[in-house]
Amino acid sequence: MPFATAYAVALQGSLGHLIEVQADVSAGMVGTSVVGRADVSLNEARDRCRMAVLNSQLSWPGTRRVTVLLSPADLLKRGTHFDLAIAVSVLAAADELPRSALAGTVLVGELTLSGGLRAVPGVLPMALAAASRGIRRIVVPEPQAAEAAMVPGLEVLGMRSLAQVVAELSGENVPEAPPVVPMSGTRLLAWRGQDRLDDQDLADLSGLLDAKFAVEVAAAGGHHLLLSGPKGSGKTTLAERIPGLLPDLTPEEALELTALHSLAGVLEPGDPRLLRPPYSAPHHDASKASLLGGGTGLVRPGEISRAHCGVLFLDEFPLFRADVIEALRQPLESGEVTIARGHESATYPARGMVVLAANPCPCGKYHPSAGRSQCDCSEVARRDYRRKLGGPVADRVDITRHLEPVGQHEMHDPLAVNESSAEVRARVTRARERQAERYAEEAWRLNGQAPGPVLRERWPLPDEGQRKVDDALYQGQLSRRGATRVHRMAWTIADLAGLEAPGAAEVQTALDLRLGRPLAAAALQRAG
Repeated sequence: MPFATAYAVALQGSLGHLIEVQADVSAGMVGTSVVGRADVSLNEARDRCRMAVLNSQLSWPGTRRVTVLLSPADLLKRGTHFDLAIAVSVLAAADELPRSALAGTVLVGELTLSGGLRAVPGVLPMALAAASRGIRRIVVPEPQAAEAAMVPGLEVLGMRSLAQVVAELSGENVPEAPPVVPMSGTRLLAWRGQDRLDDQDLADLSGLLDAKFAVEVAAAGGHHLLLSGPKGSGKTTLAERIPGLLPDLTPEEALELTALHSLAGVLEPGDPRLLRPPYSAPHHDASKASLLGGGTGLVRPGEISRAHCGVLFLDEFPLFRADVIEALRQPLESGEVTIARGHESATYPARGMVVLAANPCPCGKYHPSAGRSQCDCSEVARRDYRRKLGGPVADRVDITRHLEPVGQHEMHDPLAVNESSAEVRARVTRARERQAERYAEEAWRLNGQAPGPVLRERWPLPDEGQRKVDDALYQGQLSRRGATRVHRMAWTIADLAGLEAPGAAEVQTALDLRLGRPLAAAALQRAG
């Protein structure tokens, strides 16, 4: 029977679906058709594959009818990475190579007219999806073999051309072929990217003990943070040092984050697995699609997902567009982003820390504690500016801190001891280890991700601490959501202090962090 089946992977958000690429070569009207909800670029594969086969000195069944089915047929397929599977399945159906050689093998790659392979985005999530479906071998463009090899237990074949793939599957000598063209272009300008944060140390900052403790709590429990204050108070400087307080990614986090970067098309060929938490600071003019994900056709993850397990810093937050601010509700609450396009939807993880920074007024010179200072903004302008910091989005931020410029006496205090990022990171790491042990059987690992009902049932606050939360709740200082976030932070503060459970003092500190009140000296002493 002139029929053969190869395998490919369709990506829908962060989910991968194993696709059977079935090719039938039979008598009928001469032509090639691709069925099974293929998009425009995939329908164009008919001509790409035919010319790639002919220019590879192989035989395309040009006098017969070729039908290619992408199954399941009700799932939309996008992208050029199906080219290799289509060409190989047609050749197997035409008896150009053994059909049995396609069993248990996923084929990924775009074909050029000369029969060469081109790199495609999303190889790592495709390899993960294939391995989860029992596939044990995957063929990818040569530069992306190392990326696919990150998946344990998967045999990876890095190839340069269609002719090499056919020879390998047929058990013949693999011919020489030109190197595969990398997916990314050549960078014309050189600049320091995330590496510029490597020498940013917390010890460089004098004073700001209150804000430093808030940042430590946020890093330890994965809590969202709002920093407000006039220009020059240290908001950006402090935010840039948060990645240095975070421990290395776990193997599971590293693989998940690397897969997201591969899916976004920003993983350079040959890049190793990401091991450090990422840091992203998009400009306030960023669109909703770039920040949360989207795009025309293939929906790709945005900055908030690329900062998964790391830090997303939104400086000058009130200047972001209103639709962007409102769209942050879902990721701040659930730790994931769902993007719907017609009948399709894509969900990406977004469980990183979101750090917001804002001035007290549009010009940034207003000092609430010192009157108008040099600010020329009207009260109406200040009120409109601050309005964006309120409402549903602000209610989903765990910690609020107001920073004042460091005084001269703090800047030149010879007795001051400024802890380094390494010292704080050691405490943060120990606190996260306690959380990982406590939540070992759960679907989350950090206090900032723990569901409120489960916390109240299995890890409740002490009676005195719960009364403090209830009083704030019924006085209108906290919402129900805010009460849950105070509960989470109390456990984080206890983990930093090495306590078995939070007491009334830890709950009070969590309340102060939530409500933006100054911290008691005793709390800062316990932190140090």
